[in-house]
Amino acid sequence: MSNVTILLADDNAAVLSHVGKMLSKQTNYMVVGAINDGTTVVRECLRLKPDLAILDISMGMVSGIDIALQLRELGCNAKIIFLTVHEDRDYMSAAIGAGGSAYVVKSRLSTDLLPGIEAALANRLFVSANLMSERE
Repeated sequence: MSNVTILLADDNAAVLSHVGKMLSKQTNYMVVGAINDGTTVVRECLRLKPDLAILDISMGMVSGIDIALQLRELGCNAKIIFLTVHEDRDYMSAAIGAGGSAYVVKSRLSTDLLPGIEAALANRLFVSANLMSERE
């Protein structure tokens, strides 16, 4: 898939900047929005219609998991990747259950985000390796 459009949502400006820079180095990805306020994510996702939405789970008063559920209810077809500090199987299960295609922990951002994106685009589930090893 070429020219994959991506919406970023994280309440941490440093994370938004870092992820945006990572993705800008990839010729086939285009960040169409970077949102640091969880309350506007649903509206912007429906307006921009990205191929992929990268959501933080904890964005102040709003949960990325709740956002994902709303997006699915409203018919949004964007692949959802969760990028989070929560290295926890319960969060992972909730995120995947809400329609997430990938669960990437921020401690593995540099190694796992791009493989997570590729897996999501290929309709495969991706979970950061440190959580996968806990499942056994």
